[in-house]
Amino acid sequence: MKKQINCKEVVWELFTLTAAVAIIAAAVYFFLVPSHASVSSISGLGIILTNFIPLPLSVITMVLNVVLLIIGFITCGREFGTKTVYTSILLPVFIGIFERIFPNIGSLTKTQELDVLCYVLVVSVGLSILFNMNASSGGLDIVAKIMNKYLHIELGKAMSLAGMCVALSAALVYDKKTVVLSVLGTYFNGMVVDHFIFGQNLKRRVCIITKYEEELRNFILHELHSGATIYDAIGAYNLDKRHEIITIVDKNEYQKLMNYINNLDPKAFVTVYTVADMRYQQKVLENEERS
Repeated sequence: MKKQINCKEVVWELFTLTAAVAIIAAAVYFFLVPSHASVSSISGLGIILTNFIPLPLSVITMVLNVVLLIIGFITCGREFGTKTVYTSILLPVFIGIFERIFPNIGSLTKTQELDVLCYVLVVSVGLSILFNMNASSGGLDIVAKIMNKYLHIELGKAMSLAGMCVALSAALVYDKKTVVLSVLGTYFNGMVVDHFIFGQNLKRRVCIITKYEEELRNFILHELHSGATIYDAIGAYNLDKRHEIITIVDKNEYQKLMNYINNLDPKAFVTVYTVADMRYQQKVLENEERS
């Protein structure tokens, strides 16, 4: 029975990975290619290289991904799991399928700016799915890991630097407008991906001092169904002893909590911090161990 459940999980994971790569490939072929922009991806670099190398984008992307995978394995060891290998190979395959089914496709939006905007929105969905499954589309992720290992650049900064280099490569072929769109697209793509990936997993640490401690504690425990910690606090001015209630809530719970506090005690002292959801981080670590 356990084998059957694991088999179903593997099939579902494979299906989800494939769907995510199909979304990314569609974003590249239907929006990035017509825009001629080079937005933060190996496919974007491939679009530039098609002006110098008489090969389809799918072939160039395949060659680049395979070469980067080989370099990655040589330089970084087995840090690249089977998921990254699978998605790196599958992406150019999907692009090749689209090239055959929809040859010489033009702009769907009829404007370069909207093409880049649609690419950023659509590709972010696919990348977010891959990230949440502890996978990537390969390409610049591999470059970033190599830079991180040998140049000691933080992974996030390495990704941004590699992406900007690809975006600026548009200057080799296209006009100033396309170069600017490539740079802006790279910047906003990072912002949107961060929102999709991290924005949904951020929580708020709320620290409250109020004279209605019991009511607030009951609300947090029984209405929000969240936990709380109570600390002794002493005011520096008159040395009054109070209790500080600390709770960690998500976006919806935070709104309910603040509305309740405003109605219960408008004079309550409240401080708020944004924190990462460690349960989410633990899930990512567990996925890394499994892969």
